[in-house]
Amino acid sequence: MAEQRSLPVPEGLEGERLDAALSRLFGFSRTRAAELIVAGDVLVDGSLAAKSDRVHGGAWLEVTLPPPPVAPMPVAEPIPGMKIVYEDDDIVVVNKPIGVAAHPTTGWTGQTVIGGLLGTGHRVSTSGAAERQGIVHRLDANTTGAMVVAKSEHAYSHLKRAFKERTVEKHYHALVQGHPDPSRGTVDAPIDRHPSGDGRWAVVAGGKDSITHYDTIEAFRAASLLDVKLETGRTHQIRVHMSALHHPCVGDLMYGADPTLSARLGITRQWLHAVSLAFEHPSTGEWITFTTEYPEDLSHALKVLGGES
Repeated sequence: MAEQRSLPVPEGLEGERLDAALSRLFGFSRTRAAELIVAGDVLVDGSLAAKSDRVHGGAWLEVTLPPPPVAPMPVAEPIPGMKIVYEDDDIVVVNKPIGVAAHPTTGWTGQTVIGGLLGTGHRVSTSGAAERQGIVHRLDANTTGAMVVAKSEHAYSHLKRAFKERTVEKHYHALVQGHPDPSRGTVDAPIDRHPSGDGRWAVVAGGKDSITHYDTIEAFRAASLLDVKLETGRTHQIRVHMSALHHPCVGDLMYGADPTLSARLGITRQWLHAVSLAFEHPSTGEWITFTTEYPEDLSHALKVLGGES
């Protein structure tokens, strides 16, 4: 059911465009705000307005918000390229392949880790929203590597808390353009949605605290292989932070990677792999570590670079 919201424009938004003001007030993108305005779902002092109109403090906004989209349920189907790294009664650790999302979301029609596990007869926790049961953390669809899924309710609660309290150790390998200086460092820069509303994220003042530690493993002529440790787990965090340093992940065209280099290395997505995951076992309390191998496309890119250096 649609939701009606009525409120005055805060004085701090005096002079802002209507679409920008709505974005800041309700937390959705300017693109979504513009869609609502064009659809006639936004009134300013009782009248329809254009997205470029400037708002005035104290003006009365009436907004009709559509019901939130319902995420699709996972489709149970085996994923041949998804390898089980470890499994017991509490957890299952997979090496997630390229092009597979963690769980279904609105707009994603491809394969998911949850669907792949269900499709091969694995049990997952029933905790969490129906479309992402058992999911305690996520990887981007085109980021490969280690991912743990909870099978028991106890494991779900334990691991959700561990990720929230940042006691899980997550290491990634990232191939970035150029050579970061210094070769080892920390990026401490807040991240939020990109102001353009185009689906990207960015370093934004007032965003969520985001901390990335990196260390150079090997420097090639045109790129550097980094070991990256995440202290926080924001969406696209490594990709955004490396781009902010002007060393985007090779192949990551969304965040400014050179398409010529990407093509030469045969990379069609960001060169980013979750190489290891370590945490306290939910039942035994033992500290356990899992590592995963690079997929073929990432290994091939390194071989090409190695041959050029």
